[in-house]
Amino acid sequence: MKSSKPTPRISVVIPAANEAAVIARVLKELQALELDDLEVIVVDDGSTDGTAEVARAHGAQVVRHPYNIGNGAAVKSGLRRARGRIVVLMDGDGQHRPSDIPLLVRELEDYHMVVGSRAMSGQAGWLRLLANQVYNRFASYVTQFRVEDLTSGFRAIRRAEAVRFIDLLPNTFSYPTTLTLAFLRSGLAVRYVPITVARRVGRSKIRLWEDGTRFLLIITKIATLFAPFRVFLPVSGSFFLTGLGYYLYTYLTANRFTNMALLLFTTAVIIFMMGLVSEQIALLRMERLTTSASGDSTGAEEQQRDPDERAQSRPLRRIST
Repeated sequence: MKSSKPTPRISVVIPAANEAAVIARVLKELQALELDDLEVIVVDDGSTDGTAEVARAHGAQVVRHPYNIGNGAAVKSGLRRARGRIVVLMDGDGQHRPSDIPLLVRELEDYHMVVGSRAMSGQAGWLRLLANQVYNRFASYVTQFRVEDLTSGFRAIRRAEAVRFIDLLPNTFSYPTTLTLAFLRSGLAVRYVPITVARRVGRSKIRLWEDGTRFLLIITKIATLFAPFRVFLPVSGSFFLTGLGYYLYTYLTANRFTNMALLLFTTAVIIFMMGLVSEQIALLRMERLTTSASGDSTGAEEQQRDPDERAQSRPLRRIST
């Protein structure tokens, strides 16, 4: 029997772990938006302070993890539960302002994902700011697109696009990194909107050195998955230049070409050829992923949408990276 409950247009997914002190305020601000086509899903990631009970008491749908799996795992659970065509991801620690949601959703009309970009004053300390700048520069190089805030967890996204990459998302705090790189390397349009964030309530659960190293590894992994030549080429070039420099040194000092120089040149060629092969494999993978998504997932989404909603939808422009 078909449910009489209308399908919401927007699903707000809030991953939360021990946020009982602030989650009620966040939910009250969401209710103040007075959006009839909005559903709120709080994913309780193994909290021990009653976060789930507080969220349920304030009208949110609650998905509970039996133990702490990770922020990314909570987002994946929320995406699977969400029914809205648009999903808004935001933190449950009070940093993000629900009043910015209409702005993100409005910008989503012409883009596949809209990300709230934090100002420098919104960063938690100068070490975190410096690390985020490094991540942004590296991601911009990989995607050939100016990434303004790679790790921002406040974003609006079309659910049909998000579920394409759900299996790529890690269970940790670095899901924004993976989503951003996956979208940009897939030729999907991303927009950054400046937002103001507040200081979080309580202590941050992100460990700078441990999670920072993990972020870099994930950026490299996703870059290798979608744009491997952007990783292989600098490595190959560094071996070639090192070999060239070593050869010039030994030629000028001993008038000879050494085995070490030969090894460095050979390694550079091997890495370069591996990069070419990996690039072709990545292109074939993306072609298969795009064909599958447009033929299956998108078709199913269209069948589930109301006729009026389908008539009002407009095609999105894609950008090539």
